[in-house]
Amino acid sequence: MLKWIDVIKFATKGNPQPDKVIVKTDNEWKELLTTEVYRITRQQGTERAHSSELCTLFEPGIYACVCCDTLLFDANEKFDSGTGWPSFTQPIKENAIAYNEDRKFGMRRIETVCNTCQAHLGHVFQDGPLPSGLRYCINALALTKVK
Repeated sequence: MLKWIDVIKFATKGNPQPDKVIVKTDNEWKELLTTEVYRITRQQGTERAHSSELCTLFEPGIYACVCCDTLLFDANEKFDSGTGWPSFTQPIKENAIAYNEDRKFGMRRIETVCNTCQAHLGHVFQDGPLPSGLRYCINALALTKVK
């Protein structure tokens, strides 16, 4: 189980090795993704809070990266954070997510990206439920539910 200290270590000293790496040009991503999904995943955007039904959807399943289909989160780790974005306590595998220091807007946050294709997912915070204490605050448009 990942804890905040692990997240900080990855963000500052290097991320875990992904199982595979997918690299596409900016134009290739633009051809594959809708304008809004491109803005969020490739340009580090954020969707409007409470804009997705995924915030209140709590059925079993697995969530994957919308850009490359890498499995990222299990619905068993999903919880209602009240923030307006889907929230999870753990990634499906330690190396599914990569972490970057984000110092934009005068804040110090930890950005989460897909470790396979580097798609921006959201951020992780240390105010989640026990036992991990983590809250992965993820843009719903960055995820796709695996059937």
